[in-house]
Amino acid sequence: MNEPIKVLIADDESIVRKGLRATVNWSEFRMEVVADVPNGRKAWESFLEHRPEVVITDIVMPEMDGIELTRKIKELAPHTKILLLSCHRDFEYAQQGIKLGVAGYLLKTAFEDEEMERLLGGFRDELSALAAEPRVEKATGRLDDMFCGWVYGAHNETEFMERLRQRWAAEWSWMEGAHEIYLLQQEEGLSELAAALAEKQGAATMLCGHNRCYIVFAPELKEELDALLMERLGKDPSFRWYKEGAQLGMEGWLRTVRSLHAKAERDRSYGIHAESWPEALQKAVAIVAKDLRYPWSVSNVADRVGLSRSHFSTLFKKVSGENFVDFIHRMRLRAARDMLAHTTLTQQDIAEHIGLIDGKYFSKWFKRSSGMTPSQYRGQQKGES
Repeated sequence: MNEPIKVLIADDESIVRKGLRATVNWSEFRMEVVADVPNGRKAWESFLEHRPEVVITDIVMPEMDGIELTRKIKELAPHTKILLLSCHRDFEYAQQGIKLGVAGYLLKTAFEDEEMERLLGGFRDELSALAAEPRVEKATGRLDDMFCGWVYGAHNETEFMERLRQRWAAEWSWMEGAHEIYLLQQEEGLSELAAALAEKQGAATMLCGHNRCYIVFAPELKEELDALLMERLGKDPSFRWYKEGAQLGMEGWLRTVRSLHAKAERDRSYGIHAESWPEALQKAVAIVAKDLRYPWSVSNVADRVGLSRSHFSTLFKKVSGENFVDFIHRMRLRAARDMLAHTTLTQQDIAEHIGLIDGKYFSKWFKRSSGMTPSQYRGQQKGES
């Protein structure tokens, strides 16, 4: 590895950021700090801009915490080395990070210089070994990385589109005709499945991180593929897939990929998996998720999806296990919790975002729903007493 290893530091305390910059002999580890930022949102933006190989991040930060930042980075760039900095009381969050594959965890108030040096030395050796591995130059791998960055909004669209056109002309010209696209999602073993599917004539795959794979295939493979996916679901209930109807050409491909990504992110955000629901219920969920400000009623949503109120209510309860009013309440509560934990929005702002009357009503509603006030919940999430 000839170029220095790029390092990003994220911590809402400027003294910590300045201290790390000043006290660590970065050149000793062939490293260079390319940015230091005060919150998770800026950290994600800086990661997309600089693509550092090492990220050192606090766990409790405004706008996006270190756990969510870790999740997003690992989905986009699984080999990134992430070092969590935290306090004793954040250990439960640190455990979440460890499950996501962080490379180290240090207590900000207690670690010794030797610990930091040991970890950075290990990162340097591992990254150098990875760079030194003999590799066959594969356009596929590089295109997968650019594709994943494009899906998640990284600033590489021009380069990605150029590479995509090259691939389209060379190998994917068959996609000018009808083709279908599925997004497969699984925590473990997805790369092996993707490799097996890519071997099929009339199919192509694009990996995005370690747990998402897009497969494009000719319509005549649909029956075989559906059977294979159902068999895999029988072995692992966590396996999921998202699909849309047949598409034509590159524009249809790009539009469908964006749509599938939005569906997967919606389900992750609201803790549901609506893709297996009837189309009318999928549409209902999408309508509400798009605008939580609106005072939705069962009749209003049922009318939007072309069903009677009674039929819609019965169908929704049968499929989801809860009535639609409770479901909307849960969506609003989940959104409120997310904003309290990851942003500095006021209670009034959050109330307006989720369609409640005002900040005072929101506070009462939240306490009744969660057993604690918004400020108590925010304090708990940020590790405050």
